[in-house]
Amino acid sequence: MQALGQFLPLIFLFGIFYFLIIRPQQKQQKEHQEMLEALKKGDKIVTAGGLFAEVVKVEEDFIKIKLNDTSIVKLDKAFVNRKVEA
Repeated sequence: MQALGQFLPLIFLFGIFYFLIIRPQQKQQKEHQEMLEALKKGDKIVTAGGLFAEVVKVEEDFIKIKLNDTSIVKLDKAFVNRKVEA
């Protein structure tokens, strides 16, 4: 009984830490992964470097993006920051 009383504040702090930091981060990672899996040709994206581009082809680990009318480059999916709507 005494040992439980000593660990109760530590358990309480871990619970707060979990619900305020770990759980929201896991939710955000899941949403980002779902967004990456849903990418298709013609989608507009913003890269981690801040470049606006259009998806040309989706591959397993990479995507080909069009930066302008003449530049098509290969980008690792991990560097897609977000999808631009409209």
